[in-house]
Amino acid sequence: MCTQRHTVRLADLTDDFTADPYSAFNSLRSRGSVHHVRFPTGDESWLVVGHEEVRVAFADPRLRNDVRHSADFEDDGLYSVGRNMLQVDPPDHTRLRTLVAREFTARRVQALRPRVEEAAGALLDAVAADGRADLVAAYAHPLPLTIICELLGVPDGDRDAFRAWSTKVVALDDAEQSARAGQEMAAYLAGLAEEKRRLRDGADSDLLHALVRTHDGDGGDRLTPEELLGMAFLLLVAGHETTVNLIANAVQLLLGHPGQLAALRTDPELLKGAVEETLRFEPPAPAGTYRYAAEPIALGGARVPAGARVVLSIAAANRDPARFPAPDRFDIRRDPAETRAHLAFGYGLHHCLGAPLARLEATLALRILLDRFPRLSFDGDGTPRWRPSLMRSLRELPVRW
Repeated sequence: MCTQRHTVRLADLTDDFTADPYSAFNSLRSRGSVHHVRFPTGDESWLVVGHEEVRVAFADPRLRNDVRHSADFEDDGLYSVGRNMLQVDPPDHTRLRTLVAREFTARRVQALRPRVEEAAGALLDAVAADGRADLVAAYAHPLPLTIICELLGVPDGDRDAFRAWSTKVVALDDAEQSARAGQEMAAYLAGLAEEKRRLRDGADSDLLHALVRTHDGDGGDRLTPEELLGMAFLLLVAGHETTVNLIANAVQLLLGHPGQLAALRTDPELLKGAVEETLRFEPPAPAGTYRYAAEPIALGGARVPAGARVVLSIAAANRDPARFPAPDRFDIRRDPAETRAHLAFGYGLHHCLGAPLARLEATLALRILLDRFPRLSFDGDGTPRWRPSLMRSLRELPVRW
């Protein structure tokens, strides 16, 4: 059992952690599954990099999501926008998830299929004659943004502003800009919720209406004002940022592995495998939200003190050779039983509620794109340029057809 803390600087383990975090994860994993690390941003945390340890930690009730269990906690001002189910523990988490899950149903998701297909086709129609585009800006970003905004009831004219706020909120290269974007988004969402409340008609037309009704209703399962704001924020940001990256990362990987792309074009049944392998190989959210040790915990050979911040690295877990043979090989023909062990959507109580929607959108987006442009290729050398972000996010993806 390791009882002395040795802090590892991740920047010392790779030339560029944003471009290649996996070299650092592999180096750490060779020494153990849990380490105290300093991220390139300067933040320090306990980092879990083994697949089994990450999976177990996701379900460990001693690792809390509520920031008030942090040794550094001072006040509730640490909540960025409202208070959502990723920032709380049972019983509050159970209550909030139940309230949203009964609106965010599988039937509602499947009903979106024709709209996703229509929106994807329209976006490709808009650029088809150009012969080339930045696929992130022209397709991967606006498609899921359109769908989640329609689902929640964000007006068309507000979506460009929301897109800009969302990108800044998850960025890591400018903390002040990120905080300012969060404040502006909070003010906007509060105003939009009030506008929904004033509407007499169309009360069942969108999910934000449903959240407002839950806030206004009677009984112990109401949303507080802070929870209403936080849930709207979570659903809007998490509901599209992760899918943007899933679509873009899948195209980047397929174009970078021509043999895999050729196999997919020959056998469209491999499309599901392509989406799942992308989720494993380049997960759109590379880490779970912060956990905080409610008591001293023995975790993966390390002793984590009470109040410590813990980061569960999904990206590292998904490349753990103890769980995935040849983990650094992108292979859309992996055994589905093996690929399904990825942790891209988390595990346990906080498993991503929007996973079915993300899978639906990514599958349809890839199918429609590849059918429409059979000669799709990189417009340039194909070197990925990653954003410093909470997400595994490409700055751009220049393609031609």
